[in-house]
Amino acid sequence: MKRIVNGACPLDCPDTCSWQIEVEDGRAVRMRGRKDHPYTRGALCGKVNRYLDAVYAPDRLHTPLRRIGEKGEGRFQEIDWDEAIGLTAAALQTTIDRHGPEAILPYYYAGTLGAVQGWSLGQRLFKHLGATRLGTTICTGAATAAMKVTINRPVGLDPEDFVHSKLILIWGANLLSSNMHQWHFIHEAQRNGAHVVAIDPLPTDTALRCDQHLQLLPGTDAALAMGLMGELLAAGACDEEWLEECSVGWSDLRERLADWSAARAATICGLDIGEVQGLADRMITTRPTAIRMGLGLQRHGGAGAAYRSILILGAVTGDFRRVGGGVLPETAGRYDDITIDLEEPTGLDLPAARTINMSRLAEALTDTTQDPQVHALVVWNTNPAATVPDQVRAQRGFRRDDLHLTVLEHRMTDTAMFADVLLPATMQTEHLDIHPSYGHHYLTLNLPAIEPIGECLPNTEIFRRLAAALGLDHPRLHDSDEDLVRQFIDTDLARSRGITFESLSETGYARVDDIRGTAPHAHGNFPTADGKLHITVPALAAQGLDPVPGYTPSFEGADAELAERFPLILISPAQRFFLNSTFADLPGHLRMTGEPMVFLSADDAAERGIEDGDLVEIANDRGAFTCAAAIHPRARNGVAWSYKAYWAKDRGGTNVNATTPVRDADMGGSPTFHDNRVDVTLVAKATSDETRRMAEALGD
Repeated sequence: MKRIVNGACPLDCPDTCSWQIEVEDGRAVRMRGRKDHPYTRGALCGKVNRYLDAVYAPDRLHTPLRRIGEKGEGRFQEIDWDEAIGLTAAALQTTIDRHGPEAILPYYYAGTLGAVQGWSLGQRLFKHLGATRLGTTICTGAATAAMKVTINRPVGLDPEDFVHSKLILIWGANLLSSNMHQWHFIHEAQRNGAHVVAIDPLPTDTALRCDQHLQLLPGTDAALAMGLMGELLAAGACDEEWLEECSVGWSDLRERLADWSAARAATICGLDIGEVQGLADRMITTRPTAIRMGLGLQRHGGAGAAYRSILILGAVTGDFRRVGGGVLPETAGRYDDITIDLEEPTGLDLPAARTINMSRLAEALTDTTQDPQVHALVVWNTNPAATVPDQVRAQRGFRRDDLHLTVLEHRMTDTAMFADVLLPATMQTEHLDIHPSYGHHYLTLNLPAIEPIGECLPNTEIFRRLAAALGLDHPRLHDSDEDLVRQFIDTDLARSRGITFESLSETGYARVDDIRGTAPHAHGNFPTADGKLHITVPALAAQGLDPVPGYTPSFEGADAELAERFPLILISPAQRFFLNSTFADLPGHLRMTGEPMVFLSADDAAERGIEDGDLVEIANDRGAFTCAAAIHPRARNGVAWSYKAYWAKDRGGTNVNATTPVRDADMGGSPTFHDNRVDVTLVAKATSDETRRMAEALGD
């Protein structure tokens, strides 16, 4: 018997695709995008259209395991669920008894963006225990902090309304890799005459399809935004009326912009003056102009300043007045009034506790001066041994004999290799969940399509069993998955729009607002206390930050002395066929990506005697990794890149994160992955024509 089950892609991507699973005799046999979805329109990306390969992969974990070898060795023994939960509960209780609850650290992130399986019972359980809180900074820390002080939460023009834009800036985003459905609306505008500009240090797939590419130096985005605003002011192109009515602090910025010009920005950004002036001239004359902001631009020392400056650049022209104008950082803020946070329910005791920044996990696991040290770590929905900065130091922490590590996982990841107890979790085809989006305005319900593989359990059921084993009986720790979905949409606004568990079970998705085809911020109406966009933020002075937007240089990128030793800035962007480290072990995905490479300009490669396919070492004082080199004809001198999140255990124990720094950006405790100086040295010449051909193909 065949049946079709509606669901949603769970991965950390703005698109949150609506999909359908075809099930035959209890097995998922086909997956397709829903053609009737207004945003995702039936298309699934190259990462996800083979998702069923991951569900039925031969290396999928089916049973609980306990470690019998050395940490990191990967030797485990099958056990039953009662023993697995009992071992974890005993380790947590022993940690509490000996060191206090703050010696427990829950560690999680966006392996699923579902509100139920990602952000509910696990957080409730550990907050109720009084465990250390996790600062979830690793992806959006600086951007979130910058948006908080400027517009309070991530909102802007509707992503579907880019079809009405006449000038579009894609700033720090490779949409074809990480937000491909947004490109459809931008490309439609482009076909209708819109001029599309990519602003990115890298020659991405998206940049190659734009009309213009400003390939600025990493970490200089704020300088470009300030220079463009300076030219707008000099030309009298700032919308003084809108700024007076809908913003706070314009006079302060106006005064500062007198010192900024295209020439000053071009010098800092490493761009031709004519490029910057030409873009400024377009912005002066073109309405509506829209800016689509990415997250890659906020992974350096001046990240918060950059995000603030670009948000405000999109406001000074008054483009928020117009349909298809203004700025879109994310859409997540559109869900805040229609959904309820599931992590801290009313009535559940949540003791105060310290917070550890997740980006500083290497420090948290190795700093012996902490009081208390972390002695129990529970990881779900993330693979920190592959993804955190300062990887070598983090792995030393994972190997500690006095650290108990429990991991909820689908397969034997880098982090799972260090686990004391390994718990097999369900995948999206096997459990219930509900998904907002940070790239569109449709709430999506995911219904389970098949029974769990083997003995796998949903994250929620694992935490329910763990709470019971710890003797915790509060009903909010034992809510069913359906209860959690209903709680998530238990709002007056959801009810007013007819959004219920029953309606979503029938339709699969629902739009959360009616702003499409409008200018939602034509008169302000930002989710701030006064409804205005805040340019000047006096409270930032107490944090040692400039209340007025400006340019804050990066740490290592702008360090001329460090550049003498490590002359290349290394960026670690997302791979088109991985989602962070998800899929990075699947043969089909690896065939599409190939092995890790470092991409260099022809000049930088020649200076080091490096040719396509040569084996090289990429190193700095923090660590090193080796891979093949690829010469890219469009790489700019002084900037290299290597795609993140290849599994380290399969490649000598390290990946690009062996070199990345543990250092906070200016705002939000955000990591500085792209503020990373290295050098590249030749290890061995290419040994086969096949290796060289692969490198040449990737370089093209």
